[in-house]
Amino acid sequence: MVSVKVSYTVKQEFLAQNKQNINVFLADFKKLVDKNFLYNVYLEEDGLTFLHISMYENEEVQHQILNVPSFLQFQKERDDSGLENTPKVEILTSIGSSLRIL
Repeated sequence: MVSVKVSYTVKQEFLAQNKQNINVFLADFKKLVDKNFLYNVYLEEDGLTFLHISMYENEEVQHQILNVPSFLQFQKERDDSGLENTPKVEILTSIGSSLRIL
């Protein structure tokens, strides 16, 4: 299993657009019923920092998911928006879960 945590902080003026872009790629992700993955997005207490937690069956599934056109567009617009910080990407080691994704 591949598990990844990504966090970044947007500027106030990009907040609504970022939320909209996230909703678009999540809608596309929901159509991928034949792929074994889980993708969650959270907004932290400051109202500007986003946290993405994703889990994929393997690297092949991860590659397929992360190349969905709406996700690539989300990343481009996010990165072009002038973020408050560079996205922090962390690879996580799974110890266990109550959710069966594999």
